[in-house]
Order: sequence, then structure tokens, then C-alpha cells
Amino acid sequence: MSDPLRIALVGATGLVGRAVVHAATGREDMRLVAIARREMKLPTGARMEMFVAEPSHWGEVIEAVKPDVLINALGTTWNKSGKDEAAFRAVDQDLVLDVARAAHKAGVKRFISISSVGASLAAKNFYLQVKGEVERDLAKVGFKRLDILRPGLLRGSRENDVRAAEGLGRIAAPLLNMALHGKFRQYRAIKAETVADAALSLAMKKAGGKFAHDNDAIIRAAQSLTRPELAP
Repeated sequence: MSDPLRIALVGATGLVGRAVVHAATGREDMRLVAIARREMKLPTGARMEMFVAEPSHWGEVIEAVKPDVLINALGTTWNKSGKDEAAFRAVDQDLVLDVARAAHKAGVKRFISISSVGASLAAKNFYLQVKGEVERDLAKVGFKRLDILRPGLLRGSRENDVRAAEGLGRIAAPLLNMALHGKFRQYRAIKAETVADAALSLAMKKAGGKFAHDNDAIIRAAQSLTRPELAP
């Protein structure tokens, strides 16, 4: 039996990060190592390591862990950043790129990052413009394989994060999805669990290159994730 794939995860306490932790629980073909600023409750049966440290020390953790793949699920919101551009960039741009460069320096060959539908350097929306800048800069880091996931509105329960607008959007998502066709399919709402499954599936891909995945591609990747029996 081959050694399990060693995956490092940053952003483990967020919506997608927690979904990745749950999706990896019980799997014998991968070992998840979460890196975070604060502790989190792990699922029953989780066989994983969790390192709690300040972001300034995450590079040292990555160097010590030496993962095969790193999944980035970091992200804040405009409101959480106090509607301050510098504070928003500090997490969604600076910290993401610091982690990526530290991972590359530590010898990590494959990097997976959760971005957003509409991310573009030409976007008029500040949030989407920053996401586009991050995608551009990640492509310059030098990973053998880079996967960028661009999901639509994420569906799932967020801990200690009540957002009325997004809540209403998730409730209306099934009807809204039915109305979005063609080039607008990429804006459909998608479950955080689906994005997590896609990230784990893509973590197993070894072919080099740079890949961007919209909603449909994320769903296909999630569906291709093997489902081994849970470990006893």
C-alpha cells in the first residue's frame, strides 16, 4: 500500500476549510494537516494533525510538515475587514501569497486555492479585483501544478458569521440556479462540501500545469473523488 498523500490546509476554520476537514475524516489514502490561528473542534474519528500558530510562523510549520499538496481556503469578507482595503488585502492577498511562497520554498509542488467566480484584474468590484490579482501572482510562484477553484455563492453553515444577504441568497439558491444558464451557470450557488470534495480530488492529480475551475468543473472534480470505506 502506498504512503498516504500528505495535505496541508490553511483556512481550516472557515466554511470551505471545515468542509475539507470533514471530507478527509476517515480516509486512509490521505493525511490532513491543518494550520490555523485558533483551535477548532475536530470531527469524530478525525485522524489529523492541527498546528495553531500566528501566521508569521506558518512558513516554519509548512517547512516542518513538508506536505505533498497545500490547499488554501483562507478568506475574509468586506464586513469582517471593517470595510478597510488594507485589512482585506492583508488576509485575502498578502497572507495567501506569503503561504504560497513559503510552501514553494519548502518544496511543495502542488497548490490549490479557493478563489471566486468573477475574479479578474479588470473587475470593477474591489473584492473580485483582489482575487484576480492573487490568481495572477500565484501563477508566478512556480508550482508544478496550480489549481484555482472559482465557485459561485457558497452554500453552508458558517460559524459565528451571520450574513443576512448571503443567508437569503442561500435560501433562494435552488430557484436562482434554475434561472442561470449558459455563461451564467458559473454564478450558480454551490455547496461548500462540493468545493471541498473537488479540492481533495484535485490534490491527487499529479500532472503539471495551471488550471482554473468554474462551478461545472468543480462539480465534475468532486464527483470523481473516490469514496474508500471509512477506517474502523
